[in-house]
Amino acid sequence: MNCKVEKTNKANEVKLEITIESEKFDEAIKKVYFKSAKYFNIPGFRKGKAPMQIVEKYYGKEIFYEDAFNDVAGEALEEAVETNKLQVVSRPDIEVTQIEKGKDLIFTAIMQTKPEVKLGKYKGIEIKKIEYNVTDKDIDHELEHMQEHNSRLITIEDRPVEKGDITTIDFEGFVDGKAFEGGKAQGHELEIGSNTFIPGFEDQVIGMKNDEEKDIKVKFPDEYFSKELAGKDATFKVKVHEIKKKELPKLDDEFAKDVSEFDTLKELKEDIKAKKQKQNDEKAKYETQDAIIEEICKNIEVEIPSGMIETETENMLKEVEQRLSYQGLKLDQYLQMMGKTKEEMEKEYEPQAIDAIKSRLAIEAIIKEEKIEATDKEVEEKLKEMAKNYGKENDEQFLKNENVKKYLKEALANEKTIDFLVENAKFKKEKESKK
Repeated sequence: MNCKVEKTNKANEVKLEITIESEKFDEAIKKVYFKSAKYFNIPGFRKGKAPMQIVEKYYGKEIFYEDAFNDVAGEALEEAVETNKLQVVSRPDIEVTQIEKGKDLIFTAIMQTKPEVKLGKYKGIEIKKIEYNVTDKDIDHELEHMQEHNSRLITIEDRPVEKGDITTIDFEGFVDGKAFEGGKAQGHELEIGSNTFIPGFEDQVIGMKNDEEKDIKVKFPDEYFSKELAGKDATFKVKVHEIKKKELPKLDDEFAKDVSEFDTLKELKEDIKAKKQKQNDEKAKYETQDAIIEEICKNIEVEIPSGMIETETENMLKEVEQRLSYQGLKLDQYLQMMGKTKEEMEKEYEPQAIDAIKSRLAIEAIIKEEKIEATDKEVEEKLKEMAKNYGKENDEQFLKNENVKKYLKEALANEKTIDFLVENAKFKKEKESKK
């Protein structure tokens, strides 16, 4: 195989002209023939028994070209990229210039490569100090959650529904006098004030008594996910079967003993404050790192290839798709609900993708400039920690996996670089206390 590499007139783009010897291409054609011979049915021959020359004559000599090309071109392209130490960031744009049995196979591949980054100022970056202090309100909010979690439901029989009650209802919805799909339920539990139903519905349940029936009139939101119902007036026939109210436990030392390992409410509050502060410190740490990197990215010069942006947005959409799958939704369903196309969503993610790419490229450039790297000892220690977390302490294959070690070496170098940037940053004297 021979390969010529030349830059195109576009930034961060190269053109490879690859030549594969005729013998290798002819051998690939034979392999394709033997693999697919059983599918050819030619008069005068048993199915799959016609010689290659006959098959070529009957169907045309180009019959095996495409599969033979696919068999040899991918491997050749991969070898060419590796040999020429190209950092490719896009799919190749392939054009075949010569393909014929008995002749060298020649094709070109145009690809985008990782861009060079011109660093600006990255040491001594000045930002406001970010802090999150735990307030009494934060502690009270956490205690309220604990109260809710440990509440009990009491059946109410001597009064109508009030806001905050949990009702058990039957309902059936009608639009233009006709029942619509998904608009009927029996024994449905609804917390009044939770805003989980159509706007205006819960407010009209307030005041209803046990076993009372009532027609509730509402209007579906214009942006409702079902286009058939969006913006339509509807009537729901509703019957209340049961009214319940949450009874919250009293906040005292007994409560602390019941819900924690502490004997007093004071100790429980101190523990909540300590845990919250730890969370806040972590949040402030990562926001500080992001703020420094954001400032550094303002100072770099780089031309990001379109292929990098496309790949990044695709990866972002895959993450969205994965998150949706946890909710039982597919991306197509979500797009339909949002009234968007995949292309529109990709366009929306583009600025975020560009920022993410810039951040990575800036960090990589600083690693190179400052010669920051993780030692073998640090990698081994991290690998052991990772193995312990995943229950692979005795998995020799995992512990000796070079790909895992390479990943950890890069990850640790990134961590060291971010720590280096924070250590060299300047924080303004005035504190910005965030709540």
